[in-house]
Amino acid sequence: MRPTLLLLMLQGPAHGYDLTERMGKFGVKDIDPSLIYRALRGMEEDGLVTSAWDEQETQGPPRRVYTLSVEGQEALAYYMDELRMTSNQINQLIETYQRYQPGSTGHPPGKGDV
Repeated sequence: MRPTLLLLMLQGPAHGYDLTERMGKFGVKDIDPSLIYRALRGMEEDGLVTSAWDEQETQGPPRRVYTLSVEGQEALAYYMDELRMTSNQINQLIETYQRYQPGSTGHPPGKGDV
């Protein structure tokens, strides 16, 4: 959840509700909003984001606006590197699997092939 929230805040400051709604773009749907707010508070404690009350809000009570910090940008870069490596590993597994499917040019796996 953290990488997704950080990526969304890279696009600009946002309210928690807005972040919750935009998480769906990345396949995170039907998540309890309290989990997102808990993650935001944790990221703020870790120095990855900052927050302030939106005093410009004209409808309803003021809401917190979350902004990505420099440390948050660095954490996001780290997460993206880790996700790239994981993606490459997954792609390698899929490509290897496909080589061993009927009609492929690969050979049936032996005991040592994993």
